Amino acid sequence: MTTLISTTDTVTRDALAVLQPGFTGTTAPDWVLRRVDEGLASVALFGRNIRTAEQVSALTARLRAERDDLLVAIDEEGGDVTRLEVRTGSSFPGNLALGHVDDVELTRAVARELGRRLAECGVNLNWAPSADVNSNPGNPIIGVRSFGADTQLVARHTAAYIEGLQAAGVAACTKHFPGHGDTAIDSHHAMPRIDVDLETLHARELVPFRAAIAAGSKCVMSAHILLPALDPDHPGTVSPRILTGLLREEMGYDGLIVTDAVEMQAIAGTYGIERGSVLAIAAGADALCVGGGLEDDGTVQRLRDALVAAVRSGELAEDRLADAAARVRALASWTRGARDGAGSEPGAAAHEGTAPSTGIASDIGLVAARRAVRVTGCAEPLTEAAYVAAFTSASNIAVGDETPWGVAAELGRLLPGTETDTYSSETEEPVAAVLRAAAERRVVVVVRDAHRHAWMTQALDALVAERPNTVVVEMGVPQAAPRGALHIATHGAARVCGLAAAEIITAGTGHPRA
Repeated sequence: MTTLISTTDTVTRDALAVLQPGFTGTTAPDWVLRRVDEGLASVALFGRNIRTAEQVSALTARLRAERDDLLVAIDEEGGDVTRLEVRTGSSFPGNLALGHVDDVELTRAVARELGRRLAECGVNLNWAPSADVNSNPGNPIIGVRSFGADTQLVARHTAAYIEGLQAAGVAACTKHFPGHGDTAIDSHHAMPRIDVDLETLHARELVPFRAAIAAGSKCVMSAHILLPALDPDHPGTVSPRILTGLLREEMGYDGLIVTDAVEMQAIAGTYGIERGSVLAIAAGADALCVGGGLEDDGTVQRLRDALVAAVRSGELAEDRLADAAARVRALASWTRGARDGAGSEPGAAAHEGTAPSTGIASDIGLVAARRAVRVTGCAEPLTEAAYVAAFTSASNIAVGDETPWGVAAELGRLLPGTETDTYSSETEEPVAAVLRAAAERRVVVVVRDAHRHAWMTQALDALVAERPNTVVVEMGVPQAAPRGALHIATHGAARVCGLAAAEIITAGTGHPRA
């Protein structure tokens, strides 16, 4: 049976209003412009949509020619998760680095500068910060995206980040409610489950979200996580108990609730994206993120039609959909007011031919990255070309595999002739291979989350035994014991973190071991 959908009736416009879809290309596709005219109130940008600041500004200006208050969202956490600088690495360290420094004024300043750059390109909603408490050091998806494992530290930096970002006129979206830090599974692939009691959830997971609400976060993103203590049957995104009962009623949150991407397997593999989307809106979500993997008009049409059909069948209350759409429009109105109050149009001209984050701006990101480095051991300055061995594992989907990381590029600029190769768990006899390739050159090994990969720690131990003067740079969570003559923990793999490490390697900075 085919349901005929009018593109002009209120229910259909409301169904479009709650979608936050992505698309392909660096210019606005005709289908997106048509859907905006029909009621679509938001779009999402990903790395595939971004080339230069001028191009992004032109893209957002074209979109706003159709709807002046359009929400343009992005997943720009800084650090390992960057879309603006997906091909170069971020100019800002991520949350773990900021949490390690533990200077809330620095966090606020970094977020404000990041917000300024987003606003300059016409982006007005950022799916950040992550307020997850990284209580499980083996977490495969959060890690350096969290401010840390200390609940109060995460809470104060979450609040500071929100204040800085929103001071620049960009709405913050605090995630992943009610907390993704104690998971061992990535919800992109399957349904994570957190089996802790209510007392623990209130004392740990929920504390940063209460701080976010107090700081005025304009948006909160739900997590596709099952927490039996809150709801034994439904993950957060589709749970009325969690979104309406806990977040809205108990915690008093009145802003926009957006889902994490509905095409992630925790939802798509359990309910399908259409039914999952209907259940999410019915549970209390106001907007549906989609487009990281599905970026076509057919997906938008399917979700729109599923919502309209659910209203017509009585499965979804019409006033619930209307309320969700109204909250989306209210946030859009706030962003337009914030933009106009700043005295600049969001599509304002950027510097031609530059990356989105370059141009005339503060170097606060590098300042923060330098402060975030922890050095163990000591070594003479490296003054000749080195050999950089990158021990790598598969990147999680949030980070992606497009963004370069490490120290080789920055070290190569300081020490011309420096070479690098990549080694993985599939590499046969990686230590022997590194020693052959390095020859007489000093070895610098770069790792990310060495504590989560047994082969990596074993290779490090064997390599340091053969070459005691090896420098080790840990760019993930520094959970493993320091190794090497000089061990540098950068607390993240942003480009500026790599530069900060390279500066230390060439300056010979370090401290003798106790």
